[in-house]
Amino acid sequence: MPFLGQDWRSPGWRWVKTEDGWKRSEPFSPALEDGNNQLNDISHTVIITGDDENEEAYSTGDCEFAAKKRKKDHFRNNTDSQCFYREKWIYVHKESTRERHGYCTLGEAFNRLDFSSAIQDIRRFNYVVKLLQLIAKSQLTSLSGAAQKNYFNILDKIVRKVMEDQYNPRLIKDLLQDLSSTLCILIRGVGKSVLVGNINIWICRLETILLWQQQLKNLQMNKQVNNGLTLSDLPLHMLNNILYRFSDGWDIITLGQVTPTLYMLSEDRQLWKKLCQYHFAEKQFCRHLIPSEKGHIDWKLMYFALQKYYPIKEQYGDTLHFCRHCSILFWKDTGHPCTASDPNTCLMPVSPQHFIDLFKF
Repeated sequence: MPFLGQDWRSPGWRWVKTEDGWKRSEPFSPALEDGNNQLNDISHTVIITGDDENEEAYSTGDCEFAAKKRKKDHFRNNTDSQCFYREKWIYVHKESTRERHGYCTLGEAFNRLDFSSAIQDIRRFNYVVKLLQLIAKSQLTSLSGAAQKNYFNILDKIVRKVMEDQYNPRLIKDLLQDLSSTLCILIRGVGKSVLVGNINIWICRLETILLWQQQLKNLQMNKQVNNGLTLSDLPLHMLNNILYRFSDGWDIITLGQVTPTLYMLSEDRQLWKKLCQYHFAEKQFCRHLIPSEKGHIDWKLMYFALQKYYPIKEQYGDTLHFCRHCSILFWKDTGHPCTASDPNTCLMPVSPQHFIDLFKF
């Protein structure tokens, strides 16, 4: 395999995709390497303390010790960088082999994959938020300390993006609600026996989550001033066509609150029937029939009733992909060093729940 090192016991070289193809790279980014060089320069300087009459110069050994300590503090406190890996893929292995020792964990995958950049892509935003929500519900304690710190750093970026762009705040409110409920149970019920780090850190994180929830609650949508064509100026058949392309009932209700015309279109029985048929099977309809006052089936109430008992289909603009040939998890546009003759036949999209299941042993 081209990405293995000279020693068959080593995990292999690290590769990065460039315009000229895949090239071997170092595990640290150039920005961090520059930071290391700056920290290394400290060991070559002389630090003078005290008064002019009583000056003391630290030895070279003391300077080297101080430089190493500053390196550790730099890596530990650098919250802007998600991880120190340049590649955007990870090899998923569940058992030890001669080539690789140990196995891949959920926390390692969360650190290695570039979720910080993914939330800036509107195609991946909902995917990452759903993944964070699933981790908050059941997998938060399985993350390592570094992965948990990375989790809250990404969450902070998501909240700031929603506050600035006002994009899909309802989705983030659901995520924060599930996360706060989980933390309350862990802090009060189990405590530090399952949480990595001091319990006071988690209390501060819970307070931060409550602050985020309050900020989102007070979020005011900016009214855009546009003298051109607006949504209300479109013909009825085009507005109706837009509503039929929605896959979330709450989005239909929200859009129906904009104008009386959209409200009338959002209450169409046929619209909600199509939505129910898209997400649920006919056997599920028979168990939860909700007739209206006129004797017809209330498909709108049916949708929300079925949603409580059965999962709905999820749609994402872009997802992580898994290569069955290489056992590598990656973002499709970044690629990976695949050795298959036809890599496209080996790709499989990975849903957020599938991502969690990949690391259950």
